Amino acid sequence: MLIKKHQYLTFILPAFFFILLIIVIPFMIGIYYSFTNSNGLNASFIGLKNFKVLFQDTTFLQSLWLTIKFSIVSVILINLIGLAFALLVTSHNNQFTKLMRTIFFVPNLIGGILLGFIWQFIFTSAFQSIATIFHIGFLKGWLSNPSTGFWGIVILFVWQMSGYIMLIYISFLNSIPKNTIQAATLDGANKIKTFFYIKLPQLAPAFTISLFLTLSNSFKLYEQNLALTNGGPYRSTEMISMYIYNTAFVNFQQGYAQAAGIVLFLCVALISFIQLVISRKREE
Repeated sequence: MLIKKHQYLTFILPAFFFILLIIVIPFMIGIYYSFTNSNGLNASFIGLKNFKVLFQDTTFLQSLWLTIKFSIVSVILINLIGLAFALLVTSHNNQFTKLMRTIFFVPNLIGGILLGFIWQFIFTSAFQSIATIFHIGFLKGWLSNPSTGFWGIVILFVWQMSGYIMLIYISFLNSIPKNTIQAATLDGANKIKTFFYIKLPQLAPAFTISLFLTLSNSFKLYEQNLALTNGGPYRSTEMISMYIYNTAFVNFQQGYAQAAGIVLFLCVALISFIQLVISRKREE
């Protein structure tokens, strides 16, 4: 028994060491620097001043509110579209549905920077050409308007994540016992009733996982925001991750940026915890 314990420790300790070195220690150092006026070279302790100034900073509050709105919209759309894709590709088992699975998942394999530049070309060049040909003014200057710029980021992120979330729903849909669905069909249930009364209740664990992943990823979005709009026009589409990066490495206010990062961490942790508790209750 003692030998087995040592064997387990042999596998656990290296992973624990790297987690401690890469995540835990930098996080603790970051907490300390959030109470300083560090510029990357010099730092002196200033207490809660960064946090007091932070909640009076209209640019920070605008970025935080934009990120919250973006997260709400993205989480809803990604899960609805991902579930719709999963239902579509599991409705039949043939070569066409297998091809559709691949097509839906491919956007998730593209890096965030490249994805941003692809959609930047679509929004600026392709939309502009369509607007000129068909005289649709709404499509002109898509990324130069704060409202349409926001929806541009939403479209990009939904397109990227929906295929990934689809795979989670597929795995849970395939685990539903076939005899349960067959029994419901024999009792006269149509496809809509079968979905709402048989499939949907058994997808509760899938919703828990998918909501957590989409929520955490939407709050941390940076690369796509950088490549698509770079926060413009006039920082109106600058999300919280970009705000933190610019504050730390462009304005060299690293202590202040750390304070913003701590606030972001607390927001994500609180919202994720509430979501997990509610989702777990629905599973029961």
